[in-house]
Amino acid sequence: MSATLFLARRYLQPKQAFLSVITLISVLGVTLGITVLILVIAVMTGFQRELQRKVIGFDAHLVISEEGILNHWQQLSKKVEHLPEVERLAPFVQGPVIVEFQHRRLTPNIRGIDPKKESELQKFIKEGSFDLSGDNAIVGSEMASTLGLQVGDKITVFSSHNLNQILEELNKIQEKQGKANVDSLRQLVLPTELTVTGIFETGRYFYDSEFVLVPLHIGQELYGLGDRVHGLALWVKNADRADIIQKNIRREFPENLIVTTWMDSNKQLFDAIAMERHVMFFLLMFIVLVAAFGIMNTLITVTVQKTREIGILKALGARTYQIIMIFLVQGMIVGVIGVASGLALGITLIRWRNEVSQALSSFLGVEIFSRTIYQFSEIPAEVVPSDVTLICLSAFAICSFAALIPAWLASQLDPVKALRCE
Repeated sequence: MSATLFLARRYLQPKQAFLSVITLISVLGVTLGITVLILVIAVMTGFQRELQRKVIGFDAHLVISEEGILNHWQQLSKKVEHLPEVERLAPFVQGPVIVEFQHRRLTPNIRGIDPKKESELQKFIKEGSFDLSGDNAIVGSEMASTLGLQVGDKITVFSSHNLNQILEELNKIQEKQGKANVDSLRQLVLPTELTVTGIFETGRYFYDSEFVLVPLHIGQELYGLGDRVHGLALWVKNADRADIIQKNIRREFPENLIVTTWMDSNKQLFDAIAMERHVMFFLLMFIVLVAAFGIMNTLITVTVQKTREIGILKALGARTYQIIMIFLVQGMIVGVIGVASGLALGITLIRWRNEVSQALSSFLGVEIFSRTIYQFSEIPAEVVPSDVTLICLSAFAICSFAALIPAWLASQLDPVKALRCE
């Protein structure tokens, strides 16, 4: 063992118990800082990645539409599907409706799809089957729970697209009191009865509570579209390149087309998560800074108490850099121990995060993680090696820098004055 490392280790284990407590607090501060940083960043990353997977799993990578209704979508689909990176596409109808079951009503969005072209949605089926033939429907698990729906029940669906026509007919009835107007009004408000053949669960509360899947022809009937649709859903080989494909489509096809990516549809949400992730990193780094001040305080105290020893070392010929290294190594040892213990504790808490959350909820009597608010059934987390490396290296650098100041002060002691004062 070198003399520098030997003295640094001895100074970290002084005879005075007070200094030992300060050293322990410094290590504990670094440990807690690293633990909280790794845990929070992993959870924020988990939120972002899990939300991205759920969005891409339920929604398309790109959506092509026009203002209102997409006309001549068959010709457009033949042109778009020949683009190099497009894997498949499917027409869809989507809009708000009123769903009624046993005098209970909700206003979800109905999505009319071609089940043959969007068969990957069957992986979300929780109960029943992915049967969208005839007058069938598949509802989200949260909606089923709210309405008390089960597989085999029949729901009544009212479309809201013809609200203006209904108001016009009511005005005519008020003016003429004609039976013909009453019959035409009855046709406008005539609901559609659908059989629930399946209940899906994506794990995201918004989808599970706000969407009803129906066959494409049912959506077209509800919105009076005939053979037209609201848009085309596209899936590409690499979802991260959706923005590049979006530019290619806009360049090659008419300007009246509206092309949106999954990133555009959820931009505010993903931007908010990314911003919170960065802000939390810098805010929580202050915990490590507080621990670094504790290390600095410890080393300054050691410097003052070891003035005589430092004077003797310098009188014996110790160089300036050797004195600096003694105290710098102390800070580095504290940093290494704190970072290692914080890393171990952080990874452990990430592994048992949901169990810890449930235990705290039971102990405190408060729901810590609400599915309704966060739209996830459990706390997501994903450890990114580059993030962990950045956190550990940053904490180690801060601890080392905090030790540099008292180390420099110790190296500047005049051995004659140091020995004379003693």
